[in-house]
Amino acid sequence: MHDVIVVGGGPVGLYTALLLRQAGLHAVVLERRAERSSHSRAIGIHPPALRALEACGIADELRSRGVRIRDGVARSGGRHVGTVSFSTLPGEERYVLAVPQAVTEEILERRLEQDFPGTLQRDVAVVTTHDAGDHVLAVTRAHGRDAVLRAKLVVAADGARSSIRDDAGIRAPSRRYPDCYVMGDFQDETGDGDDAVLYLETGGIVESFPLPDGIRRWVVRLGCPVERPTAEDLTDLIRARTGVDVAPGTNSMLSAFGVQSRLAERFVSGRTVLVGDAAHEISPIGGQGMNLGWLDAARLVPIIAASLRDGDDVAARLALYERDRRAQAALARRKAHLNMALGRPLPAPLMRPRNAILAALIRNDSVHAGVARAFTMQ
Repeated sequence: MHDVIVVGGGPVGLYTALLLRQAGLHAVVLERRAERSSHSRAIGIHPPALRALEACGIADELRSRGVRIRDGVARSGGRHVGTVSFSTLPGEERYVLAVPQAVTEEILERRLEQDFPGTLQRDVAVVTTHDAGDHVLAVTRAHGRDAVLRAKLVVAADGARSSIRDDAGIRAPSRRYPDCYVMGDFQDETGDGDDAVLYLETGGIVESFPLPDGIRRWVVRLGCPVERPTAEDLTDLIRARTGVDVAPGTNSMLSAFGVQSRLAERFVSGRTVLVGDAAHEISPIGGQGMNLGWLDAARLVPIIAASLRDGDDVAARLALYERDRRAQAALARRKAHLNMALGRPLPAPLMRPRNAILAALIRNDSVHAGVARAFTMQ
């Protein structure tokens, strides 16, 4: 009998398990992938999440291996529109930390294995789960053999298409957006240093973010999906919209994706609790999803520990967890919606006055501070 089975060994599942083990609970993480993915999707760690990561002792290593983005610069048509500085943020973390997701997962996994060997079990698929009232049964499949595990709780950290959420009978309607993106990592020859840069262009937004080791991530908004983009395709788009030359031969990651969002109608059902994308899928534009999942776990684990270790009645606290985290996810979804709207194509006669209004707003101290807080999930 485990205290908790965490399904999904991504950054949210690993962090959840680490907190559970540090709280003295017997937890196991089941991950269907045999090896950690080298594909880095999420890169931005926002100040509230970085503070939460302090609790499991990995924040310093993340800082040492990341890039601190202290300013976001907006340009359009080769001209400077405005700069949002994060120097006005509260607390000590006045930046967004850019770390490739693969590095973040590596650090989390290593710490979990160091402190609690055997907690992560790879190449184990969860076929189905069943809430038996006073415990949960999880049917697993590994190396062609099925087994049944028992636990007091299951935490679903298995992503936007969560099968555990389905097993619990929780609905999560999805919403599709008319936005598609191509993204890639290239050697940085821009001279923009540690600044994030948003190019507000008539054909749609182009975003670029610094990464460690002299790499820069580029994200280009398209009107229709591209199934198999090439590095040359992406660099041609960047040049056509921004005038910036990026060397295609330095490409180290390439991806294309559409956008949808979903918000689970419940985060708690019986002995199943949802965290991360299983609870709320948010557009990756704005980089909020992984951070939301970590903040879910930071809020949830003390409640679980109070219930399983101390025997407290936590029904009211779980209801509050569900209410508050759903509200935070809904807010993040609205912010992502606004971010995507800002990046859609706009005719030149409308782009110029829109940019002038943005520039004027950014120059206003109170608005500037509010934008900085919004972009960093404060």
